[in-house]
Amino acid sequence: VMQKQAGFTLVELVVVIVILGLLAAAALPRFINVQNDAREASVNGVSGGLQSAVALARAQYVVNGVNTATNVLMDGQSVETLDENTYGGRGGRPTCAGIRLAMDPPQDYAITPATCTTVGDAVTFVPPGGNTTDCRAIYDPDAIGSAFDIVVTGC
Repeated sequence: VMQKQAGFTLVELVVVIVILGLLAAAALPRFINVQNDAREASVNGVSGGLQSAVALARAQYVVNGVNTATNVLMDGQSVETLDENTYGGRGGRPTCAGIRLAMDPPQDYAITPATCTTVGDAVTFVPPGGNTTDCRAIYDPDAIGSAFDIVVTGC
């Protein structure tokens, strides 16, 4: 008595492999952009942190009521700020050195300049894999209008 063997034919296996290959080819581009999306989200998160830190420092500056002050106390840290007499409407913004204390940026971020030499130095925050041209957050305490320059197009 001859028994019939059960299983898949070679043609059926090849068809399944081809279908899986087509599905993988369609899905792969979506997964490639995940790193770029993560860097973009990271820069947006840091920019939110920057904006919050500046708002909190300015609020503490106003609450203190001394427009010649150059420091505010935030979470036990003495955060250097711009004074109102010299910088007008920008008084109370954290300086280059002050924003680092106020914000406590992520450890894996590249931050330039390494040290702040003047009160008005701008600070650039770059995520791992980002660059200073088109994947970064810049805080400039001395900028008129917005102190923030956030670019995520090239992440």
